[in-house]
Amino acid sequence: MNDLEKIVAALEKNQEIAQKFFEIETSVLSILNFRDFLEKLLTEIQKKRNIPYVWISLIEGSDIACMIQKSASSEILNGRTNFIAKGAFLALINNSIDPVLVNDNLKAFQALLPQQYKNRLQSLAVTPLTLDGEIIGSLNSGDDSAFRYKPGMGTTLLKQLATIVSLCLSNVMAHEKLNILASRDPLTQLINRRVLEQILSREFERALRYKTQLAVVFLDVDDFKIINDRYGHKAGDCVLAYIAHNLLSMTRGSDVVARFAGDEFVIVLPSTSLDKASELVYRLKSFFADRPLDFEGIPITVSISCGLSCMEYGVSDAGTLLKKADAMLYKAKKHKSTRRS
Repeated sequence: MNDLEKIVAALEKNQEIAQKFFEIETSVLSILNFRDFLEKLLTEIQKKRNIPYVWISLIEGSDIACMIQKSASSEILNGRTNFIAKGAFLALINNSIDPVLVNDNLKAFQALLPQQYKNRLQSLAVTPLTLDGEIIGSLNSGDDSAFRYKPGMGTTLLKQLATIVSLCLSNVMAHEKLNILASRDPLTQLINRRVLEQILSREFERALRYKTQLAVVFLDVDDFKIINDRYGHKAGDCVLAYIAHNLLSMTRGSDVVARFAGDEFVIVLPSTSLDKASELVYRLKSFFADRPLDFEGIPITVSISCGLSCMEYGVSDAGTLLKKADAMLYKAKKHKSTRRS
């Protein structure tokens, strides 16, 4: 092959690489949620560029890291997103937005690697990502070959990809924030009734399809009006936020906790039997009974009533499951009232 043929071959190769980068970029431009965006981005890079290891790293505690941790969980992303302290990350990239290519002393980059990739990579490309001008993490590619990424190689296409990805992340984050505002109760930050009903319907269909169990707890605050009248609405708000916080901390990541209306809350418990759901209800009642809320130095006793429903009752749809739990709550409240009188 003469020099001209070599030049033409190199140009064709570069054009092929540029085309693949373009295809990656266009494949994610219209996606407006973190999970789908990251899944598409990582799988497309891996497929189009034939790269064995592709993942994203984010600075711990950043707004985008927190949002992705909450909303972007999936089998594809499991192990392909990792979180790193800000100081350690900025030191690795020399506080620069320029891509870093390494094929030597990869031990220095261990904090950047997901657990399953450690001791396997021979070369690494770290491409910093920004959000509104601030470095928030990196898009990373690794290879078994020490020759895939070497210091001194051109990084123009990586920089271009980082620019597109950063713009997309900004769009996705703005869209996700709007979704949160529309789907969350502003006081407790729990999902609202509309979203709860959508999730419950989905979980009900899933339980039917896979013949698994599903339980629902409907609960409210005893004497909530008295708390508001005696201590003021600020105290009432604190009680609701206190309950919401502890409902979240005492349930599993797969459970769904929602503010239904007023002082009413609903917990959806996938793959949970009536007995297990009853155990949770007992723990919740005991927890609040033993731990008054400290409101500006004043202890406020918090008592809850609960109604429970589950697939074992033979209900026909998600709405009936919820209504059954509500009816059981009404029954529990009536029983408490009778005992008091």
